[in-house]
Amino acid sequence: MAREKKPVHKVVMTDGKRNIIHQLLQEYDIQTAEDIQDALKDLLGGTIKEMMETEMDEHLGYGRSERSDNEDSRNGYKRKRVNSSYGSMEISVPQDRKSTFEPQVVKKRQKDISGIDQKIISMYAKGMTTRQISDTLEDIYGFEASEGFISDVTDKILPQIEDWQNRPLSEVYPVLYIDAIHYSVRDEGVIRKLAAYVILGLNADGYKEVLTIEVGENESSKYWLSVLNGLKNRGVKDILILCADGLSGMKEAIAAAFPKTEYQRCIVHQVRNTMKYVSDKDRKPFCADLKTIYQAPTEEKALDALERVTEKWSGKYPNSMRSWKQNWDAICPIFKFSAAVRKIIYTTNAIESLNATYRKLNRQRSVFPSDNALLKALYLSTFEATKKWTMPIRNWGQVYGELSIMYEGRLPE
Repeated sequence: MAREKKPVHKVVMTDGKRNIIHQLLQEYDIQTAEDIQDALKDLLGGTIKEMMETEMDEHLGYGRSERSDNEDSRNGYKRKRVNSSYGSMEISVPQDRKSTFEPQVVKKRQKDISGIDQKIISMYAKGMTTRQISDTLEDIYGFEASEGFISDVTDKILPQIEDWQNRPLSEVYPVLYIDAIHYSVRDEGVIRKLAAYVILGLNADGYKEVLTIEVGENESSKYWLSVLNGLKNRGVKDILILCADGLSGMKEAIAAAFPKTEYQRCIVHQVRNTMKYVSDKDRKPFCADLKTIYQAPTEEKALDALERVTEKWSGKYPNSMRSWKQNWDAICPIFKFSAAVRKIIYTTNAIESLNATYRKLNRQRSVFPSDNALLKALYLSTFEATKKWTMPIRNWGQVYGELSIMYEGRLPE
């Protein structure tokens, strides 16, 4: 789908604008675009001061040159440094003797007036490190932002992440995918390898939806049961097909949490795992033989192909085909479906474009400073990637119709 073009700002000149520009040129010795920025910066500070003076007038009930019986009165100014789109600047904040004045144009404790928080979060979402963000802000806006400050800004999204992880989900997901990306995370000076498990669903309307991201160390049936029960607690009542690689304990967890759900092992991962045993010179003919298994029209013909391939290659690669037989119950569901459905469930490719976004994080950060830093980066990357998910997957009507017949009564009408 073509990317939506941002509207272009069109300058409409008026007599008022021309007068302002003429006065600006008279007041400042403007020679370059940088001079314009400096002038606007100066004007911004002056404008803010005048607006605060008006706010103080309203607060006290009288102007600067007027007398009043009000017990409160002006008490000079306090210098305050703020960050703006034109760089770091000092402003004069009027004070009152009772300290009851609450300015609105620049609130108390507000240190930024440029929307920089959202800019920082946007850069973090694109995979930039806190150091890179700090350097960028200094280059563009001319003020320093410590890595601690940037971390504090991005910490503001932690409640959003918690809300997102606990949001209600649909009752039925025709297809669910689970895949993992591994990251290095520092924990009290020790670097650990953690897996981020991404759970992606296709809802009843055919749209992709990231249900949750789970960060953990070990796979087990107990771990996966807690993850699947978490989905149940958020409203999921049924999953028709769950596609995943050979995650330890997954089969047992599905049987306990969603006993009607079909577990489809990812064929692409199955092929990749098989090819680990095969030398480069045999890879092409071996792959061609494997296709005769997973592209067979029926399970019976697939089993015949499995026997032929095993007999052909077991002498040279005795361990290569063992997992096919061991995991056949999780491989074979695919043979019940047409090519349209097979294309969706034989691989976790539906999640691969999302994984490509997550892998960028690994390229830009060799080690994450904490679990929270990893979770923030994953959440923001997910939010950026899913903005493009505006259409249902291709041929969803045909797929939904076939699944409705196959799993009668389990999908909404």
